[in-house]
Amino acid sequence: MKDYKIMGINLPIYFTLLVILLIAIIFDVLPGGMIGAFVFMMLIGSLLDVIGNNTPIVKTFFGGGPIVIIFGSAALVYFSILPESVTDTVTTFMKGGGFLDFYIAALITGSILGMSRKLLVKAAVRYFPTIIGGVAVSLVFVSLGGMLFGQSPAESMAYIGIPIMGGGMGAGAVPIAEVFSKGLGVPSETILSKLVPAVALGNAMAIVFGGLLDKLGKVRPELSGNGKLMEIGEDDLIEKVNNDEPLSIADYSIGIAIACTFFAFGNIVGYVLDTYAGLDIHPYAWMIISVGLAKAFNLLPSKFEKACANWYKFVATNWTSALLVGIGIAYTDLGQVIAAFSPTFLVLVFLVVLGAVVGTAVVGKMVGFYPIEAAITAGLCMANMGGTGDVAVLTAAHRMELMPFAQISSRLGGAFIILLATFLVPIIFG
Repeated sequence: MKDYKIMGINLPIYFTLLVILLIAIIFDVLPGGMIGAFVFMMLIGSLLDVIGNNTPIVKTFFGGGPIVIIFGSAALVYFSILPESVTDTVTTFMKGGGFLDFYIAALITGSILGMSRKLLVKAAVRYFPTIIGGVAVSLVFVSLGGMLFGQSPAESMAYIGIPIMGGGMGAGAVPIAEVFSKGLGVPSETILSKLVPAVALGNAMAIVFGGLLDKLGKVRPELSGNGKLMEIGEDDLIEKVNNDEPLSIADYSIGIAIACTFFAFGNIVGYVLDTYAGLDIHPYAWMIISVGLAKAFNLLPSKFEKACANWYKFVATNWTSALLVGIGIAYTDLGQVIAAFSPTFLVLVFLVVLGAVVGTAVVGKMVGFYPIEAAITAGLCMANMGGTGDVAVLTAAHRMELMPFAQISSRLGGAFIILLATFLVPIIFG
């Protein structure tokens, strides 16, 4: 244990920092604003992450750390363990302080610009139709299932189907909740409390399905490529981008500036089209489109793309746990989460994951993919919780070599769902 570290900090020093934080909270002298919020979110988030990643069953089937961070933080508020002043500080930092938007801007910009352009452009020809097939069938399944249980198709798609297929929490459920909030005029925390249970349970079921598909491949070998997505040409598509080379402080500032500017550009486009064309679409959607076009047409120098990718890597590595604490405190009403669970809910989540598998397997076969590998990457890696879910699903399926394609599902597939949600909100709730 003497060599064990949390946040890269040796345990004696980490717990010293934690004790100082707790004393500040007890005496109600925790600084307000960014300082108090950051120190609380980072220290508590990292501790809950360690707990979740080392808890049996939770770490294997429910996503480990991220789930424990979100629900653990929400429980601190729900059971009135956390002083109201700390809750207010974190909530203000997440919402009024813009930390959530700052994180999402880094994530979207860095994840897209950090991909191989060859992989992005060429794989799209076959891979995106496969993803779309999975999304379409999953939404049809959950809509029909909802009708059988007396629930409207719109509600089933919006609160169960779309969030599960959205690529996780930070890049999926959270921006989707913001999109719904803008379109429906409902507080985003109210919506997110409905989305979080679906995402968590969908992740667990996706991992179980990964193991089942691996077993199916052994029984029906003609359906499986044993870790290979398609018969020919795959090696040409898997071209990794080196985002690990050291960057200077100036390079990190480039990543921050470009990510924030893309976010601002999305707001500009959204404002202009809303004001002059009556097209009310969330700025996240325009940001995603603009970053994707910049990558596809090589509009930015490679050095700047790598700067954005490494800035995203820094943010995701160091601040994801902190973000999830903020999501748990500011956006997750544990009372609503508990009320959401029911036998009907479990069946509908199952139908979403099943639809993702069936749709991607069928369309994948049509475009030249092995059905099982298509279902694992384009299906289950859309239905899980992003990066941690990808690792869990591919581990259960014994196909870690498919990670490049799993990342397309988590990154660009999730971005596609945000776009889809933006356009579907006026239709399904109109």
